[in-house]
Amino acid sequence: MLQTPDVIDPETAATIAGLFRERVRRTPHAGAYQRHSSEKQKFETITWLEMLRLAARWQAALERESLQPGDRVAVMLRNCVEWVLFDLAALGLGLVTVPLFSDDRSENIIFILKETGSRVVLVEDAEQWTRLGEIETQLPQIERVVALNRACSPYSQGSNGAPERPHTGKEFQGDSVETEFCGSPEKDTHCAPCLSDLAAWLPDEDRGYCINRRESTDLATIVYTSGTTGNPKGVMLSHANILENAFACLQREPIYREDLFLSFLPLSHTFERTVGYYIPMMAGACVAYVRSIDKLAEDLLEIRPTVLISVPRIYERIHRKIAVGLEKKTALARRLFHFSVHTGWRRFLHLQGRAPWSPLLLMWPILNRIIAKRLMRLLGGRLRVSISGGAPLSFSIARLFIGLGLNLLQGYGMTETSPVISVNTTYDNDPSTVGRPLPGLESVVAADGELLVRGPNVMIGYWRNGDATDAAVDEEAYFHTGDVARVDGNGHLAIVGRIKEIIVLSNGEKVPPGDLELAIAVNPLFEQVMIVGEGRPYLAALVVLNRPQWEKLAADHAIPRDRLEYLNDEPTGKILLAEIARMMARFPGYTKVRRVHAMLSPWRMQDGLITTTLKLRRKQLLERFEQEVELLYEGH
Repeated sequence: MLQTPDVIDPETAATIAGLFRERVRRTPHAGAYQRHSSEKQKFETITWLEMLRLAARWQAALERESLQPGDRVAVMLRNCVEWVLFDLAALGLGLVTVPLFSDDRSENIIFILKETGSRVVLVEDAEQWTRLGEIETQLPQIERVVALNRACSPYSQGSNGAPERPHTGKEFQGDSVETEFCGSPEKDTHCAPCLSDLAAWLPDEDRGYCINRRESTDLATIVYTSGTTGNPKGVMLSHANILENAFACLQREPIYREDLFLSFLPLSHTFERTVGYYIPMMAGACVAYVRSIDKLAEDLLEIRPTVLISVPRIYERIHRKIAVGLEKKTALARRLFHFSVHTGWRRFLHLQGRAPWSPLLLMWPILNRIIAKRLMRLLGGRLRVSISGGAPLSFSIARLFIGLGLNLLQGYGMTETSPVISVNTTYDNDPSTVGRPLPGLESVVAADGELLVRGPNVMIGYWRNGDATDAAVDEEAYFHTGDVARVDGNGHLAIVGRIKEIIVLSNGEKVPPGDLELAIAVNPLFEQVMIVGEGRPYLAALVVLNRPQWEKLAADHAIPRDRLEYLNDEPTGKILLAEIARMMARFPGYTKVRRVHAMLSPWRMQDGLITTTLKLRRKQLLERFEQEVELLYEGH
């Protein structure tokens, strides 16, 4: 494959809208995005020039809303071309994009919309909007809600199948009355937001794509953190924050015009937005949007991407499938698989300059053909680089994939840093770390072990929260990450855990729970794990079991698998603790998990138990399972 570098630098771009227009100028007829056509049953390509013309129509629609530069507009969609068009149109007009996670809890969405004062919202359909409940009285500032897909369940159908306004209400003047309507102004002191079908909202004509503001320091977006405790905070990122971060990433690991990304992580998160949206634009690469997470495996085979941006959860699920599949193989087949991973890992270390050549490496071409390549075909067979971020990746899982020949690079970042702080690279990859800090970014480890960073990618501050901003960014402009880190001899960062999450046992021993949880979760039996023990004499664990694996374990030990009371009886507890101990053999003795409480119902984001990036909300979990935790320490 050709590898044509064509990176647009931040100075040339000035703003994200400027980046887009410069990309169109350079490669107007190159593929920009791919999306699946349900009619043709295949992925179709949209060029950069076509994107420019479409974005101009979206701008014309937004201009009719009487918005002013600096006004906030929100988007609550799955990943799709329309998400990008809305963002580009808004940023070109000097508006501020507020991304919303489409599956977030209603109270979080309402809180964000209210705090930002967003005036226009783009949603999937009318039903998605009405699921938020009685929002007219809570969000008086919203003037327009645009539905991407026509969904009329809360409304009556017209003779032509289009939604009509409710029987009580007021027609919106100036556009199609069949697709735009307001609630009754008599119910409140203001008219409810007008709900518009996208087809009616977009005008047929436009005046061309324009850029109203060209200051790189202008506010581009407000991205709300996942919020492991309390309400989320709105992170203010400027055009320069994002562009400088994207450019620094490309100095560390190149992306080419011929590259093809497969996008499935939510664009509402800065990880996917910067690395999977703005970086491809900066480098001239193409992005394909998956039909759905359920169809990810199929789309990987059809798209055959060269770059994949993912989170550890995806690799954990593939690892679990491999482990379950190996159990069904013969002993010889299992030994051959593990020998292939071992040989591939030795080859990796040799190529990295961390191990001498060995005659064992002569076996790699054969092992690669009969074992490794067959598994890599499940990822499309063309992956040049795969980035993992958003949460820590278990070393043992990384070792397996790298041993199978996948160029897997772990990185680290935070929303407040736009988001990338560090990343491993193809020729400098230590998967036990998160790589070296990006060029132009200063980092220091404070006396208490906290990582501090300073650079052009650090946020402007938190939206309307000066106290939180002052607490996070000190007088020397260092952002306090809250993460405990160490730096190895090669300048690579290793993240030990969160300062506030370090468990201090009653004997004074300090335990970062994240490493233990990662180690235990490598076992296919455990879907989710949380270590507890703050101020206690020993560690214990709350675990969610993988149901098929539990049923197999139960059958092997003659345990009634369908009776939940047997999940936490003494014999089952001993079996689970033995599995946990096996996964934690390399850890110090004081980290031994002595008791366990098991369950089968997963911890869900909708219940407020995990964040949108699948991180544990420890405070909420401890509150939910307070009685279960107390029983783990009963009698001690």
